[in-house]
Amino acid sequence: MMRAPCLVVVAAVLTFAAAPAAAQSRSAVPRASDKKPDLTGVWQAGNTLRGSWQDTNAGVGLGGSGRNPGGPTVQSSTERPAGAEAAPYQPWAAQKVLEAFNRRGIDDPTALCLPPGVPRVVMLGLYPQQIIQTASHIVVLYEYGNSHRLIRLNAKHPDDLIPSYNGDSVGRWEGDTLVVDVTGFNDRTWIAGTGTFHTEALHVVERYTRVDKDQINWEATVEDPNVLTKPWVLKTTMMLREGTRIEENICENNVDVDRYEHLLKEGIDFTRH
Repeated sequence: MMRAPCLVVVAAVLTFAAAPAAAQSRSAVPRASDKKPDLTGVWQAGNTLRGSWQDTNAGVGLGGSGRNPGGPTVQSSTERPAGAEAAPYQPWAAQKVLEAFNRRGIDDPTALCLPPGVPRVVMLGLYPQQIIQTASHIVVLYEYGNSHRLIRLNAKHPDDLIPSYNGDSVGRWEGDTLVVDVTGFNDRTWIAGTGTFHTEALHVVERYTRVDKDQINWEATVEDPNVLTKPWVLKTTMMLREGTRIEENICENNVDVDRYEHLLKEGIDFTRH
């Protein structure tokens, strides 16, 4: 199935109506040679439907409702993830987020073809992600923006980290849950939705729990003492999409960027339009 081209607004966490009970068959969690859950596969975030990419995404698009006309619309990545609590920003920081919302998110970093960053990239539902697992490393390939991560297992963060979009990831197993600690971020991404900025103090702890063959429950605890008053917890599901492959996805320089920059410099009041 052809996926949407790279645009300023890209898909994020989606919420679909549950599939009929007959389609909800579950099977045992696949395990690697070390008996840990094997997360290997191509996954789609923000979805609860089981099946192929084609079957579960027929008709899906921004503002669409998928194959269920009565279902909720698909959200864009500029919106807060479905079911997530309001981001606990400090008052001054909340005002800055509100200003970005009132500008309708036109200064979204992805509009400049910058990587979405972690945790946002994990939750982009219209683009698949592929997990490749070994005994010592886990590699995640994100179709959106040709982004990738290397998670080193049972390792420590190096002392000479250079701030980056996806940060530095180290993982460990807690029972059947993969816990990933991510630090070493720059401040050029949004956390999860319009204006959700952060500083280089961002710290993310992810938890991947494969509950059966078709589903991973994902949770991220986000901390940034410079802008948040407490940890912010984000959650989504990741569904296996067998037969789907990661394709090249290049974000070329958006033709609207110059226009957006002009509007920002002019101080246009977007709340009046």
